[in-house]
Amino acid sequence: MRRLLLGILLALCLPVSAQAGVRVSAFYYPWYGTPSEDGAYMHWNQLGHHPPNDIASSYYPARGLYSSSDQLVIAQQMDEIRAAGIDEVVVSWWGQGSPEDQRLPAVIVAARADGISVAVHLEPYNGRSVASTIADIVYLRHWGITSFYVYRPFDMAVGDWAAAKSALHAGGVKLYAQTALVGDAASAGFDGVYTYDIVTYGGDKFSRLCAEAHARHLICAPSVGPGYDARRGSGDPRLKPRRNGATYDAMWRAAIASGADRVTITSFNEWHEGTQIEPAAPAARRGGYRYLSYNGAWGLHGGLAEDAYLTRTRYWSDVFRSTSPVQLKSKAS
Repeated sequence: MRRLLLGILLALCLPVSAQAGVRVSAFYYPWYGTPSEDGAYMHWNQLGHHPPNDIASSYYPARGLYSSSDQLVIAQQMDEIRAAGIDEVVVSWWGQGSPEDQRLPAVIVAARADGISVAVHLEPYNGRSVASTIADIVYLRHWGITSFYVYRPFDMAVGDWAAAKSALHAGGVKLYAQTALVGDAASAGFDGVYTYDIVTYGGDKFSRLCAEAHARHLICAPSVGPGYDARRGSGDPRLKPRRNGATYDAMWRAAIASGADRVTITSFNEWHEGTQIEPAAPAARRGGYRYLSYNGAWGLHGGLAEDAYLTRTRYWSDVFRSTSPVQLKSKAS
């Protein structure tokens, strides 16, 4: 019944704005749960952590542990995304019937209410194939989704993608491949490329990526991010320090200088990997662990630093829309 009511609401909403108008996108995760909303913690307890004091993140959300089922939370997040100058949310999606699938309609309603376009991040769920991707796109088109970002696309063969090109692009669908292998993306029939992984693909790789993409008439949408710290979320020991905001600035400068058609942000709220720009609480000890904060970012401290990355995203999204790539050159991160 809930999905039926949401479907009625969606039918009354205006269509998603034209994808040609999208300049800045952010990867968004609707996978968090709490006992009060969902009957148990979801994702906050990943890797054996014990919420609410001990969570699977090196940072702690300023709004506290929230549920992605809470429509008030989703609406607040979309307000923040809109204020940050982000045109599109790319919603993590793990297959039909998954929790992310069940929450997608509410995200669409809230995003469209704020004039934000919605795309889907097709994740590598068990059994994913080119054939299942075709079925997923047909299914998701009923929600008005026409833009799809495919994570790890070459888990499947290039030839399989190419053979299904007509079916995949029916109805004006656009597909973006998470890869730096531009030739493979072009051969497979993708419309563009993005990188997502801000550790492997630093800003120093963006100019080559976009030059190759444009040579093959593909959209270039490199991914920028504030940093990476997944030690508590997944146990990954790799780090990309935030450097009080300097990492984010350097990646944005590199993306703009590369001639990117779009900029994708990793991420709005992937707390496990510490790539989030969603507001984080000031540094504090909870459950014996001292959580990191945005303290010091662009000279801000304490509560003033909580929104620092959203504010800076607004700045860079405005620069991106108004500045020619040749006018903004810098050393890539």
